[in-house]
Amino acid sequence: MASFSSTTVLLLLLSLNVSAFFIAVSAGTFYEDIDIKWGDDRAKILENGQLLTLSLDRACGAGFQSKNEFLFGRIEMQLKLVPGNSAGTVTAFYLSSQGPTHDEIDFEFLGNLSGDPYTVHTNIYTQGKGEREQQFHLWFDPTADFHTYSFTWNPKHIIFSVDDTPIREFKNLESIGVPYPKNQAMSLYSSLWDAEDWATRGGLIKTDWSQAPFTASYRNFNTNACIWSAGKSSCSSASSAFIGADNSWLAPELDPRGVEKLMWVRRNYMIYNYCTDSSRFPGGFPAECQAASNS
Repeated sequence: MASFSSTTVLLLLLSLNVSAFFIAVSAGTFYEDIDIKWGDDRAKILENGQLLTLSLDRACGAGFQSKNEFLFGRIEMQLKLVPGNSAGTVTAFYLSSQGPTHDEIDFEFLGNLSGDPYTVHTNIYTQGKGEREQQFHLWFDPTADFHTYSFTWNPKHIIFSVDDTPIREFKNLESIGVPYPKNQAMSLYSSLWDAEDWATRGGLIKTDWSQAPFTASYRNFNTNACIWSAGKSSCSSASSAFIGADNSWLAPELDPRGVEKLMWVRRNYMIYNYCTDSSRFPGGFPAECQAASNS
């Protein structure tokens, strides 16, 4: 995304209606940034807080949550997905608020038989309603090494990226009646769990428990974001520290190179798009599907 002026930054920040002092840039250890939420010793922080692993066996999976909540920013992590026969497993990596009208921005990595590609399942919930699924394959083996998966979330749009290549953009289309996540702070979550009833080929391929434990690995959790705490945001239009920081995540649109990359992914690696699935929407597609940028 292109850089842009301090005036643009100020206008976008004013649209947040927040007050406090600074944008939070974090690249600490997992001990500092993450709470293990479930799974007991199936979730491990290793290498002096620089590596985290989640494991799944027949009894249970595991999950973690960020210590902070965010209201806009760029949040990213490097993941190495479950190798080998990962059929039936799901590694979820997502932002979410709480409650029945929660907002949520999802990556879910659906395992497969050895040699078959992972399916990257994405979804966006606004005010408790999802059903905005898009799915992709990747142009590399996500189990062979770590790769960076990120959310860029600002008042104008949400971008899902893989190794800085945008794969999906969801624009703020409140002007045509489409709800947009902008009022609820969200935490980062990740979990590894068994979903053999649906994850791989619609549940036709079951989990092979002889391959357990299944393990996903994480490193380099980085945020450049507005932290929400005690009803206030850490971002402020009056912050000179913020204006001097890397504010590229506030760009209101993708630059031409970003658009080119996005279209390359859609042409070559998108395998499902709710906006073209007429069987799901016999009464007509959702309003955002009428906008070319979200279709």
